[in-house]
Amino acid sequence: MTDAADPKPLHVLFLSVPGLRPEDLARMPVVAGLAALGGKVPLAPCFPAVTCPVQATLTTGGTPRKHGIVANGVYDRDEHELEMWISPDSVHRVPRIWDRLKASRPELRTAAWFILQSKHATADLVCLPAPKHNPDGTETMWCHTNPEPLYASLRESLGDFPLHKFWGPLAGIDSSRWIAKSFLAAAQDAPPHLAVVYLPHLDYAAQRQGPDSDAAHAACGELDAEIGALVEEYGRLVGVENLVVVVAGEYRIRPVTHAVFINRILRDVGLLVVKDSPDGELIDMEKSRAWALADHQVAHVFLKLGLAREERDRLVQQIHTLFDTRRGVKQVYSGTALVGAALSDTPVPALASHCGDVVLESTPEAWFAYPWWVDVNKAPTFARTIDIHKKPGYDPLEMFIDRTAPPPPGMPFGIPLDTNLVKGSHGAIDADDPHETILICSRPDVIGSEPLHARDVAGIVLKLFRAK
Repeated sequence: MTDAADPKPLHVLFLSVPGLRPEDLARMPVVAGLAALGGKVPLAPCFPAVTCPVQATLTTGGTPRKHGIVANGVYDRDEHELEMWISPDSVHRVPRIWDRLKASRPELRTAAWFILQSKHATADLVCLPAPKHNPDGTETMWCHTNPEPLYASLRESLGDFPLHKFWGPLAGIDSSRWIAKSFLAAAQDAPPHLAVVYLPHLDYAAQRQGPDSDAAHAACGELDAEIGALVEEYGRLVGVENLVVVVAGEYRIRPVTHAVFINRILRDVGLLVVKDSPDGELIDMEKSRAWALADHQVAHVFLKLGLAREERDRLVQQIHTLFDTRRGVKQVYSGTALVGAALSDTPVPALASHCGDVVLESTPEAWFAYPWWVDVNKAPTFARTIDIHKKPGYDPLEMFIDRTAPPPPGMPFGIPLDTNLVKGSHGAIDADDPHETILICSRPDVIGSEPLHARDVAGIVLKLFRAK
């Protein structure tokens, strides 16, 4: 452990790895070697086990109810506006791990490297994608960084961040490799004592081809090699004796066989209302009595504001009737169940809450798809494009190319609408086996031997610095 008087405090490299399973260590000798040096324990993610809530829990030590991140999107009930993926660090209700370390040990440096929802974070080093939107409709690849000029220098030495390899049909190891190399470049002059680094590579093949596919197994080896290079180089930079590596799995990706089209079901019974636009049919979030943010294996159903209590209760019961026994739906949460699931402070989520009025959890082999249109000719233009910000939910079909139809105007390719292509998903929790991923630490006697929860991780890391 480090202390305030130590001239060489520890350097903790905290790697956040989606899709990491205990059995993957057989194909990841570097990561397995870190576990052998220190230890590994089963780790339970928070619910929902999707990127932004899990990363918020790992970096705050709080539940989604406490930190406020309950989905990969943030819906403003008052303005009827949904913001997917791009919320700033300030959306978190509680301090993150770099804030807490700085408050306790102001002399130590920190980094938040490609962690979601970390724009304008207080860490000394910050980097995450933030393409510039030009007046002519084109984009210039850019990253938000702290310090602000940092991306320009990284771009000179490494080239642009390969955003098309971070998400989309071409997503692969190049993005995780750039993340690792850029962190090392940024850390050269003043290595951070705590660096939280997101390495997304295991997310891709497991969803495209399935978590037990040859491609998913190969991805384990590819990421392991990059982790090996990162750990070796950072060890040289800070001194191997001063380096502690923590690897936290974010969630487990499970095989899936079918999608549940929750917004179409709501539309069929007249609860979801659409409006025509030049881009096709869109959800009218203000006029709809109910619509859903579909987020992997979890869906947040938002109800129309201003309903009388009795009318609202009847609407909640109607949604239960629609989904309680529907194939692909494991559980429907409302009222006190939202509080019990650590999603909401109150049985009726407050106006400022980002939690749905009703939340659906899928069965392990199913996932929730966002589409609402019944006539494919009325599908919005963005349905066949990679547009993570306009879609009211997560769309794994953006990892595929549609070779059966011409691309949308002005696009090099289109994406398909066939949900049967998706072979893996995550977000639901197996009540019989909630510890679905693993936590690894390269130093012994840090994480113990008992199963842990994602909310325990921040405290364990801070304890290495004798910080609170």
